[in-house]
Amino acid sequence: MSPVLDPIQRRKTLPVAVGPITIGGGAPIVVQSMTNTDTGDIESTVRQIAELARAGSELVRITVNHESAAKAVPVIRDALAVQGCEVPLVGDFHFNGHRLLADYPECAEALAKYRINPGNVGKGEKKDSQFATMIELACRYDRPVRIGVNGGSLDQEVVVRLMDENARAAQPKSAERIMHEAMVESAISSAERAVQIGLPRDHIILSCKMSGVQELISVYRMLADRGDFALHLGLTEAGMGSKGIVASTAALAVLLQEGIGDTIRVSLTPAPGEARTREVQVAQEILQSMGFRSFAPMVTACPGCGRTTSDTFQHLAQNIQAYLRDQMPDWRNRYPGVERMQVAVMGCVVNGPGESKNANIGISLPGSGERPSAPVYVDGEKVATLKGEGIADQFKRMVDDYIETHYGAQSRG
Repeated sequence: MSPVLDPIQRRKTLPVAVGPITIGGGAPIVVQSMTNTDTGDIESTVRQIAELARAGSELVRITVNHESAAKAVPVIRDALAVQGCEVPLVGDFHFNGHRLLADYPECAEALAKYRINPGNVGKGEKKDSQFATMIELACRYDRPVRIGVNGGSLDQEVVVRLMDENARAAQPKSAERIMHEAMVESAISSAERAVQIGLPRDHIILSCKMSGVQELISVYRMLADRGDFALHLGLTEAGMGSKGIVASTAALAVLLQEGIGDTIRVSLTPAPGEARTREVQVAQEILQSMGFRSFAPMVTACPGCGRTTSDTFQHLAQNIQAYLRDQMPDWRNRYPGVERMQVAVMGCVVNGPGESKNANIGISLPGSGERPSAPVYVDGEKVATLKGEGIADQFKRMVDDYIETHYGAQSRG
């Protein structure tokens, strides 16, 4: 069994209610995602939101950038309700959010939270009034707001002011440091302005997203030191494939380990034809690998070596992991606790028996030159030895039986 480690001390933040979901205040770290459909395309947007929610996204953000999108939001909310999908929707506003929220009250009511980028609410005198309009509407409808600053759309007035102050300083800071301070200053000053207008502090979530790993870590450390607002983490524009996954994991893992972060999104660029749900899976696996939450049974599998010239264990591990994750939307209510189950699929006699014994259920497949038999262990005890061509199907049935016996009994009890 793994040693029990001291729990990570999470930063204390104000709890923010987003529909039935609580962000911050010691609540479990929330996984969220965002659609990439035209929100005005109701059918496509409803389908993708439902897919993301089924994959485990606890909040789904949608773009509200024009009148047809604003008109569509309440229709989308109703269509999801018909399907039994109650996932809270977050409206993503840039440039014209003040007008869309004011002109389409049904949209403002249908959304569970508004996202505002202070760098994109307007320029000059319009900036303050348009920001104030959005906050006043959030107050009217009792909606929380994420004030989300992005490195690519930073408020240039803040940057210029801090640069001028730095130029007059006896010991000027680096331009990079000033940019980081500008990010944090924009978020904090916007939050304080929202409070002055009337938005309660426990209705505010902050984010300062960057596309560089070290930059993101630096900015969020500064942001965490500046108050008790709940924080949304995410490496913006993380990229595609392994690059996006590795960069997001590297950045988020450091911050989460330091107790920083109340909700996360992994902003992956999907490959053509790839499901949008991949970003949800990666976010869940980051949290589960670090021990913060459990979302689905995890499969331990060896990487393979010269002892495992057969790829049988690779196919079985992949098949079992995909099967467990695909079933989780239905199993969450039927089998409470199944998300914490551990499964091992090992490829030879070196580490196979030991890892299999440590799992709830595990199999040690034969390596090259080993006898064509595969012992199966349940809760540390050897219960069977599988042989022949049907080992994969036999083990899958044993996994099903274990889940029904151990977790089905909990739901019936």
